[in-house]
Amino acid sequence: MSDKNGNGAKPDVDALREDIAQTRADLGETVQALAAKADVKARAKDELEQTKAKVKAQAAEATGKVKEASLTATDKVRNVAAQATDKAKNTTGKVRGSGPAQTSGPAQVPGSVGGAHEAQEPAGGPGRAEVVRARVQENPVLYAAVLAGVAGVLGIILIMRGRRA
Repeated sequence: MSDKNGNGAKPDVDALREDIAQTRADLGETVQALAAKADVKARAKDELEQTKAKVKAQAAEATGKVKEASLTATDKVRNVAAQATDKAKNTTGKVRGSGPAQTSGPAQVPGSVGGAHEAQEPAGGPGRAEVVRARVQENPVLYAAVLAGVAGVLGIILIMRGRRA
C-alpha cells in the first residue's frame, strides 16, 4: 500500500534532470528538422545550388571534349594541308620533268597576241573557258598553289570557329 500512496523510494533528482535535458534536446532537433522541411525557400535554394554545381561540372566536361575535338580537327587540317602541299610539289616536279621545253619569251595562249589578250575574241576564236583551260595546262603549279592556299584558309576558319564555341 505504501507504493500506491507515493511513500515509496523517491526517484533520483539528478537523473530526472538529466532525462528532462535529453528530452528537450531531442525535441529541439525534431523542431529544427520540421522547420527545415517547412522552409520551402531554403530547400529551393539548396536544390538550385546543387543544380548549378551539376551544370558547371557538365560544362567543364563539354569544354574538355570540345578542346580535344578542336585539337583533333587541327591535326587533321594540318595533315590535309601537308598532303595538298606534297601533291602540289609532286605535280610541279612532274610538270617540270615531263613538260615541253620552256621558251624564254612570254607564253602564247591560243587567242592571244604577243602574250596579251585581244579586247574582243574574233568570231570562231576560243572562248573564255578554253583560254582558262589552256592557262591551267600551261602552268598547273600556280593553280595547285592557289587551291592549297584556299584549303589552308578554310582550315584556319574551321579551327577559329571551333575555338569560339
